[in-house]
Amino acid sequence: MVLLFLLIVGQNNTVSAQFSISGTIRDNSTGRPMQGASISSDNKLLATASDGNGNYLLKSVGSGKFVMKVSYMGFKTIRRELVLHRDTMVDFDMECHALLGDEVNITATRAQEKTPVTYSSIPSSVIRENNMGKDLPYILQTTPSVVVTSDAGTGIGYTGITIRGSDLTRINVTVNGIPLNDPESQGVWFVDVPDLASSTDNIQIQRGVGTSTNGSGAFGASINIQTNTLDPEPNAEISSAAGSFNSLKNTLKFGTGLLSNHFSFSGRISMISSDGYIDRGSSRLNSYNLTGGFFGKNTTLRFNIITGKEKTYQAWEGVPKDSLKTNRTFNPSGLYYDRNGNIAYYENQTDNYQQDNYQFLFSQTLGKSLNINAALHYTKGKGYYENYESGQLFSDYGLSDVVIGQDTIRTTDLVNQKWLDNDFYGLTFSANYHLSDKLKITIGGAANQYYGRHFGKVTWAQYASEGDNERKWYNNIGLKNDMNVYAKATWSIIKQINLFADLQYRHIYYRISGTQDDKYIPDLDWLKKFDFFNPKAGIYADLSTTQQAYFSFGVSHREPNRNNYENADKDHVPFAEKLYDYELGYQLRLKYFTAGANLYYMDYTDQLVLTGALNNVGEAIMINVPNSYRAGIELTADARFFKWLKWNCNMTLSRNKIKKFTEYVDMFDSDWNFLGQNNYQHSETDLSFSPNFLLNNTFTFIPFPNMTFSLNSRYVGKQYIDNTSSDDRSLNGYFINGISAGYTIHTKYIKEIGLNLGINNLFSSEYESNAWVYRCFVGGAETVYDGYFPQAPINFMLGISLKI
Repeated sequence: MVLLFLLIVGQNNTVSAQFSISGTIRDNSTGRPMQGASISSDNKLLATASDGNGNYLLKSVGSGKFVMKVSYMGFKTIRRELVLHRDTMVDFDMECHALLGDEVNITATRAQEKTPVTYSSIPSSVIRENNMGKDLPYILQTTPSVVVTSDAGTGIGYTGITIRGSDLTRINVTVNGIPLNDPESQGVWFVDVPDLASSTDNIQIQRGVGTSTNGSGAFGASINIQTNTLDPEPNAEISSAAGSFNSLKNTLKFGTGLLSNHFSFSGRISMISSDGYIDRGSSRLNSYNLTGGFFGKNTTLRFNIITGKEKTYQAWEGVPKDSLKTNRTFNPSGLYYDRNGNIAYYENQTDNYQQDNYQFLFSQTLGKSLNINAALHYTKGKGYYENYESGQLFSDYGLSDVVIGQDTIRTTDLVNQKWLDNDFYGLTFSANYHLSDKLKITIGGAANQYYGRHFGKVTWAQYASEGDNERKWYNNIGLKNDMNVYAKATWSIIKQINLFADLQYRHIYYRISGTQDDKYIPDLDWLKKFDFFNPKAGIYADLSTTQQAYFSFGVSHREPNRNNYENADKDHVPFAEKLYDYELGYQLRLKYFTAGANLYYMDYTDQLVLTGALNNVGEAIMINVPNSYRAGIELTADARFFKWLKWNCNMTLSRNKIKKFTEYVDMFDSDWNFLGQNNYQHSETDLSFSPNFLLNNTFTFIPFPNMTFSLNSRYVGKQYIDNTSSDDRSLNGYFINGISAGYTIHTKYIKEIGLNLGINNLFSSEYESNAWVYRCFVGGAETVYDGYFPQAPINFMLGISLKI
């Protein structure tokens, strides 16, 4: 990186002629200067904002054609093409938008330009360039502090993401401000909403606590997704991509444009399939999105339906460590011995789920200072995963033994299904009030209810016992009410200084009851209530025209999830976790180079982790550890060496530790009779799946207009699989490279023809991105069971899109 920085500095005398653009932004109806208007190039490499007098200055603009974009909420966006041969002054008079845009729905939960929190924005252009069938986490993988993983090894099917070491059960995810996290597990499965990226306009990632949002607590980050906004022109697009492992993606999109000056309808249908890199790691995914809306001068009404249906062969058991050298694609899921003693596999060892998301969004502007927003939502989820099980006791399923003549049969091979049938619905609301040019206030919140039914069925058995396919061998329910209110204020005390305050109160009622899938585990009977107060505050400073800095402090709480309660007992009751987050950021914007640094310290109290501890019937449970922390620095840099060469880089250096905890390890005799647990004391051990070093580096070449070529390199440092910092239970660091290329053709009859190529893992590096491990002592000897998730060697996707 130092070498590249020196190279950039050395280019000062060789870069082509550079000019500046300056001027004033005004409201054309009042003539008043507009503070905070966004001025940028179309590719957003150059950007600034107007000051309190409406003045702006863009430096280091190359000669030739330049497309300026000027935007401000509630006003029509202006795009203007300029041809630069000298320093230029351009004033803009902005017109109040005749139609209220639907972007106001999400402003309450998003960080704005001068909000003192750490965030990254992913615009539609980046989403489009990288959307070739992989799950949404893979579109986010080049942003700071992000690690992604895929069960099937290809990025299609079940995928995961961590941000600053926190997984999706600790990341708040919203779509148009509406929670996407499952309220019980607090997780997000993007496989349930396949190709959501094709319906997404932009994404904001807030790292750390961030600003108050709706849904589960942000314990590592929040991801705020905005679906496609109003396009006033009729449009249609068909796109297809095909590649390695029989991967295929087909998407059809349409939009009516603006009808009768007020109405618009748009939609998308997608089909994605892949055989996966792992044996039988197949995915068959279907989804559609339908949006319709009324857009008035002061009112927007919009409905949004996002439906996804997935069928994936189970690949979540991973590959045993001793098979990684000899058979990296081995999948033990569904394997069994047939009547002849040969290994066979069950063809329907699959996960099947459908999720339907309904959103009704309302926005109303009341004068120039106030807008209000509300949304009603309903999510229906239903599905199951199916398993072939060998040698099962009838009694474990509440069934009687089978008597044939004088013989009593107590075990059988069988097929079972574990079902989830849930409903999630509620209301979100917000009001944004500009008291003056210096003081802005937002008040918002949400009230949501979740009702989930969990049950199991036996659909086939080698020997038939009593009962039928609809009989449930376990049956339990979960009811969760989640309510929050928040108030945010931004105050510009002087021209260069902005203060920020954010107060949130959250109340949770959670009840689970019923029988579990293992008869040896006691019935569920938990009723828990939580009241959380989550304050945040910060300061943002313009140190000069080229330098900005901020500091923020925030508090977040997180209640235990369903899994934490399922295996707990009255002697090991999990309780809420707390996070104190400190963020200090700095941004430098020079003529041809921008750089940023963010220091963070995330201090956890009572974080829930696996220690090997057991409940009173021998099931593993998560334990609250008193003190743990994440501390690090995130560095970013962007540069344009020439018109045809851009560079982007980000790096995270971190330390992620549990200060002190006790590890418990099971002991068995040689006949697998449980003898008890050994315990080991640990201090300053690494938190699992939290690499200390991450690096993303991208060079983008533009050899001629309408063509781009990018080389991306990514390094992920060593990760520990458990919390003991044992090298025997760790993932090696890995370095992977990929290239992407895009070419756009414009014709008279087809607005745009796009050709895209993506090649991943260019040098076929062998690496694993995730794993699980269980160790114990049997007859005095250490025994380890594990599963690793190897990722695919070199693979590609080639796509074409037609826009009319």
